[in-house]
Amino acid sequence: EDEAVQAKLQAAERGDTSSWVSVTVDEGPTVRYNSNFLPNAIDPCVFYDKDERLWMLYGSFSGGIFVLELNQDGSLKEGQDYYGTKLMGNYHSRFEGPFMLYSPETDYYYMFLSFGGLSANQGYNIRVMRSKNPDGVFYDAAGNSMLDAMGIPGQTLNRQDKLIEKYGLKMMGNFVFQPYGDETNASEAYRSPGHNSAYYNPETGQYFLIFHTRFDGTGDRFQVRVHEMFMNEDDWLVAAPHRYTGEIKGNYNKEACTGTYKMVNHGTAITQDIVASEIIQLNDDNTVSGALNGTWSVSKEDERMLTMNLGGKAYKGVFYYQNDSANDVDKMTFSVCGSDSNVTIWGSKAD
Repeated sequence: EDEAVQAKLQAAERGDTSSWVSVTVDEGPTVRYNSNFLPNAIDPCVFYDKDERLWMLYGSFSGGIFVLELNQDGSLKEGQDYYGTKLMGNYHSRFEGPFMLYSPETDYYYMFLSFGGLSANQGYNIRVMRSKNPDGVFYDAAGNSMLDAMGIPGQTLNRQDKLIEKYGLKMMGNFVFQPYGDETNASEAYRSPGHNSAYYNPETGQYFLIFHTRFDGTGDRFQVRVHEMFMNEDDWLVAAPHRYTGEIKGNYNKEACTGTYKMVNHGTAITQDIVASEIIQLNDDNTVSGALNGTWSVSKEDERMLTMNLGGKAYKGVFYYQNDSANDVDKMTFSVCGSDSNVTIWGSKAD
């Protein structure tokens, strides 16, 4: 290829896609398209920013995720690159289904994505990253720029998954809460939860995660699920371990929060494996023992706000009293995510 084409390839790889489009009045647009760098026009999410400017987030598997500013009538606003601003991706990295949620509580824009393949055996999982601006740059809880989240040429899809799995705070992947003690039922094992939207209720201050999921042993049959989300002390969203069935009143004192929990560590992997719960104890002396060791404490201002130190890593989140629909019992749960990592850990009380 000649030098001009090489220059266009290099520009597209950096996110400058305007050089790939030339427009003629008589013949209409002529587009040079390279799926290694440029988006496919699917999964649009149209949203207003805090200043009532209108945007469209879109793209997925191929050249990545892009955002375009729109006029108030929905038409494309002039003065920007043809495809808009690139936020992440290249070389057919498997993430898709972008959704944007602005939080007036933190003044962050939270971008949700699904990583991996959507089939039951392909490890779909929900991730989130944030920015102070609707067109980025977006960062995850580990401090990674999403502009660095991309594959490399000539790799298999599984290899590309390995290259991107360290990016984005992983909120939820494949998991199951195993029965413990007198319980007879395991929770319904989620497989490939993803392609979510999110909702903030300004009247109640509640956040919700809405998504579809497959289940273990039922192929690609799927259902819609809703889990409530909470803002932790680091301004990251964590999702409740069990599906939302309505708010349940409960005590959040130390006696209510100590005890044995079934723990799910979601990690950061993109995998078809189901993460099965392990047992940990939150002890009265504020230590943690069992599958993980460390400490736990709550905020003096709000006894629901939880901080844990597990294996030398800090995690922050909430205690939440909710219904375990598999066993039809109300119980204490917790959900925390890493202060400097992209790992989410859940607990569902077992005793």
